[in-house]
Amino acid sequence: MLLTTFGFFALTGLLVWLHLRSSGGGGGARPSGHVARPSAPCPRCQKPVVVGSTFCPGCGVPLQAFEVVQAKIATGPQTSTGVPKAAVRADMCVGCGTCVAACPEPGAIVLVHKLAVVNDDLCKGHGECVRGCPVGAISVVTGTAVNRVRVPLINANFETSVPGMYIVGELGGRGLIKNAINEGKMAVEHIVQQLEGTEVPPCDEPFVDVAIVGSGPAGLSAGLESMRRHLSCVVIEQGSLSDTVRKYPRHKLLLAEPVQVPLYGDLWIADASKETLLQVWETIVANTGLPVRTGERVTGVARDGAFFRVQTALGSQLARKVVLALGRRGTPRKLDVPGEELDKVFYDIVEMEAFAGKRVLIVGGGDSAIESVLGLINQPDTTVTLSYRGTAWDRVKERNREKLQKAIAAGKLSPMLESHVREIRHDVAVLEVDGETTILPNDFVVVRVGGEAPYAMLERLGVQIVEKEVAARAG
Repeated sequence: MLLTTFGFFALTGLLVWLHLRSSGGGGGARPSGHVARPSAPCPRCQKPVVVGSTFCPGCGVPLQAFEVVQAKIATGPQTSTGVPKAAVRADMCVGCGTCVAACPEPGAIVLVHKLAVVNDDLCKGHGECVRGCPVGAISVVTGTAVNRVRVPLINANFETSVPGMYIVGELGGRGLIKNAINEGKMAVEHIVQQLEGTEVPPCDEPFVDVAIVGSGPAGLSAGLESMRRHLSCVVIEQGSLSDTVRKYPRHKLLLAEPVQVPLYGDLWIADASKETLLQVWETIVANTGLPVRTGERVTGVARDGAFFRVQTALGSQLARKVVLALGRRGTPRKLDVPGEELDKVFYDIVEMEAFAGKRVLIVGGGDSAIESVLGLINQPDTTVTLSYRGTAWDRVKERNREKLQKAIAAGKLSPMLESHVREIRHDVAVLEVDGETTILPNDFVVVRVGGEAPYAMLERLGVQIVEKEVAARAG
């Protein structure tokens, strides 16, 4: 029995030794055929991360949050040598799919996460996608096709070129909810490091450690992390709580995987709607006491000694640090009519396919309104009506005017010139046309009558705006 036991352990030890020797794990040199997996430093903690990893093994952050941050800054037009390829501007693409239908090469351009992406190996540079795109987001270039995104310049801590001012969420380049939550949290973690050990400067006015502009997922995450880290904070929102999410198309599916929310825990609402997420946010705000001031538009941010002064339509707020969690599309101009606060009213279209099979009223006569129309009429079974107070489409680009006229001639669009929206109801809109009242049944109203773009405000604040190249990937 003793000999049998000894023989078993001896054989086991020999097999383990042989395995370690063959795999190079016994301390000796690795076989010449072994190839080490490439790695790169984590943007946040600088520890090596195997290329292709989802999370940093050092600090645990999801690396997708740094995709735009680490992207190369574009230095000029795409003039590199090579065969012609299509290139998509990700900040302009609305995911309507018109380019996919127009392309004669199957698979050369596809929708990935609601964004048109070019497959270099299949693209032949025909340019049909350019002619089909309703928003002018595609061009044919020579060289490697990339998605170009116009974004504020921020570092791995989401701090801008203005020290102490941070940008998180959709304005930073990508609107994924899980990214926004992680970015808000990481920005505040860096703020904690910056404020730790520093003396609070004397001040005759009330102030907070962190002022957060915007109450979407990024802004609320920043506020909750501030509370968790015992920083005084305030969230300032020009609309209603989490207005960005509130204006998503109804029943839009959101998160498909859990994400850690400060002071709450894992947020997992797979196969749920925007209404579910809104209910969760409202519960979190109520339970934590996060100070959120809604209906207060920020008109400017400027240095005031050791502080930032956040100017709003109702007054001003001093803060040691500022986190901007704004939407990418700025402050839209409104119609100021009864019913405009309903969930059926939108001021931009992020995803055209969400309106498939619906009756949509577009209000406006400029290029943004026409581009929304041209994208929507290509969605299956969508009925589109365009209301414009003018007598002709004289404020739009020639190419948009030509496409609009073709759509009208083909019966894909019902135009209503010299019309004014007077009221919006749950299932209809009330318009005045030639002095008479017209009741128009519809499911959604999209108002495109102008507004203030956020990038203009950021540049006034001193934030540098750049164009970055995010590599196009198919599949």
